[in-house]
Amino acid sequence: MYYAKEQDAEWLQLPGRLWKKLIGPENSECQNMIFGMVSFPPGSDPGTHKHESEEEIIYVISGRGETKVGDEIYPLEPGVAVYTEPGIEHGVKTLGDEPLMLICVFSPPVKPGSYDKKK
Repeated sequence: MYYAKEQDAEWLQLPGRLWKKLIGPENSECQNMIFGMVSFPPGSDPGTHKHESEEEIIYVISGRGETKVGDEIYPLEPGVAVYTEPGIEHGVKTLGDEPLMLICVFSPPVKPGSYDKKK
């Protein structure tokens, strides 16, 4: 068992967003997934990326935006969940004047930001 408080975890700056790991292999006995939060500031559009072997689920807590998954674009708003399979190009951007806050789960675990395209 591992107990995590969101306010005790630190934000990690990634391109166009902040990422906060709550539970994963580095801080618990959880070996097959990583669970965290992502905050995209207003106007953020960090582009697309893909995970070669990781599944990803996001769940929108607050804010508005859109996600591009493959060639399709889907609206993001509170209460929406999106699953992206491995190897599919995808990305998130914010719409509006408030941050877009997401919960995310990766399986198997991934190092946050390791999948970002290098410029």
